[in-house]
Amino acid sequence: MSIPLAPAGAAAAYRAAEALPQAATQGTGGAGFGAALTRAMEQAVDVGREADASTTRALTGQGSVTDVVLAVGRAELTLQTAVAVRDRVVAAYQDVMRMPI
Repeated sequence: MSIPLAPAGAAAAYRAAEALPQAATQGTGGAGFGAALTRAMEQAVDVGREADASTTRALTGQGSVTDVVLAVGRAELTLQTAVAVRDRVVAAYQDVMRMPI
């Protein structure tokens, strides 16, 4: 089963994927798929934390509702992208495991 990805989500995933090889070549510690995946997950967690912080600021009267909506929308898009990538990795793993030896 394939999960459809909205055009905005696809564009965000493309921009994120485009930035990963550049980060790997800048000596940020380790290259390869594992390091890129680790950095992507750390960035996803940071986006979620920023959404939480934005919500807290709005509840205390220090932030605007617009900032909250934007931050939560970004966090939701990041989560959808992470789930889509996870689903593709699991599907690829299952395909490999079904291959005859």
